[in-house]
Amino acid sequence: MAYHPFRHLGLKLLSVGLAVLLWVAVLGQHVVERGVRVPLEFQNRPAALEIVGTPPTTVDVRLRGTSSLLSRLQPGEVVAILDLASARPGARLFDLRTDQVRVPFGVEVAQVVPGTVALEFDRASSRVVPVQPMVDGEPASGYVVSKISVEPANVEIVGPESRVRQVLSAMTETVVIDEATAPVKDVVNVGVTDASVRLRGPQSAVVVVEIVPAPVTRDLADVPVRLRNAGAGLRAQIDPAIVTVSLRGDRGVLEKLSTDVVTAFIDLAGLGPGRYTLPIRVDLPPEAGLSAIRPSTASVSIR
Repeated sequence: MAYHPFRHLGLKLLSVGLAVLLWVAVLGQHVVERGVRVPLEFQNRPAALEIVGTPPTTVDVRLRGTSSLLSRLQPGEVVAILDLASARPGARLFDLRTDQVRVPFGVEVAQVVPGTVALEFDRASSRVVPVQPMVDGEPASGYVVSKISVEPANVEIVGPESRVRQVLSAMTETVVIDEATAPVKDVVNVGVTDASVRLRGPQSAVVVVEIVPAPVTRDLADVPVRLRNAGAGLRAQIDPAIVTVSLRGDRGVLEKLSTDVVTAFIDLAGLGPGRYTLPIRVDLPPEAGLSAIRPSTASVSIR
């Protein structure tokens, strides 16, 4: 068959035109370098070891490629990967090479900074520590905190052995009780302040802050002082014979108390004739507390 150079001339001209356009487009794409900060991932850490302190989470890399390709990079497409399979207890240095950076096709890694990563390792350890509830603020006027409880009371922490030994307790998030007049109950997260140590798993706790009316005081005057356990055949005189007893407790309870249920006394057990200065004691109902006795002692003459 004879060759006809002008057969399909239009298609041939179109092909040449497209090739020229492609060559021009490629020629116009200059190769550039760009510095970016990328995530640093750790792989193959031995299960029996923990990293001490806070390891670096990013590194700087210089990438080489066309301007259009580098401008289209998305977060996560470039990642530096450090293999910890050779780790052992103590301070260690790991080289971070350009071939340990994962990049898309067409992008080249020119440099990694830093080229060496320093890490410290310790044996993995765990222990159970108490949970310390954190409370902030003050109840409303006339109210006080009577009790703070947390459930669970203990949690398990894990981390480097040297750091785990130093952690005395875990802490809750802060529970605010400003102007509270009733018990405050809150569900909060639990954690530790040392970044090298963590809980065995995510943990929340229930904190209950008991808020009760503040105790009041009441002076009960003219309480007679009685003598107890005087020896057979002995007589005793006391000065003063009455005292003022200051009580502390719930207002409703204190208002019901009288000298019929509050007893002041001096114990003369084992004492013979003579003059003594002895302490005055008080018998109270269990709902009330003693603030003071005025005077707190009395002069006793035994004969």
